[in-house]
Amino acid sequence: MEQKIRRDLNMGANLRTLRYKSGLSQEKLCVELQRRGCDIGRTTYAKYESGELNIRASVIVVLKKLYNCSYDDFFAGLDKEIDD
Repeated sequence: MEQKIRRDLNMGANLRTLRYKSGLSQEKLCVELQRRGCDIGRTTYAKYESGELNIRASVIVVLKKLYNCSYDDFFAGLDKEIDD
């Protein structure tokens, strides 16, 4: 019997939207993250946005402060991706 492997929910589009709204490039965002103690390079961050890597909770906490947004903004629309 073949088992389907379900991909985890991807918040990449939300990360990209929040970054665009803040007017930051990936490079500038990573500089800000590094200033705040998150050692994230642009390549790694690009993988967060593309869904290749899951973002760490510690990075979300810093991004929330940087963007001055709610945690809900990171998870917006993800409940629609869940198939019952």
